[in-house]
Amino acid sequence: MSAVNPVGNAGHHAGTDAAVHRTRRLSTETKAAFKTTEFFSYVAAVVAVLIASMVVGDNDGHADYFRADKAWLYIVVLTVGYMISRGLAKYGSRDPYDESR
Repeated sequence: MSAVNPVGNAGHHAGTDAAVHRTRRLSTETKAAFKTTEFFSYVAAVVAVLIASMVVGDNDGHADYFRADKAWLYIVVLTVGYMISRGLAKYGSRDPYDESR
């Protein structure tokens, strides 16, 4: 990160203490999680698992093949995958800083 202020002048001003003057943060790590396609894919997958678990039942004398415990296990696996993907996205990536966000 450079020591240039938004006006374009050097970061050092005559008569100011270096400990008092702090540079502005001009970048963020990544976009907010709810602004990504990963988030919407995750939500859609969780909804699909819940709907599939609800629809598949013990009709016509067959056993329930997709019980609630298996559905929640799949949701936990999806959640772990989503958290890993967000961690990889944040690892070393930069997104231009915009104060209007």
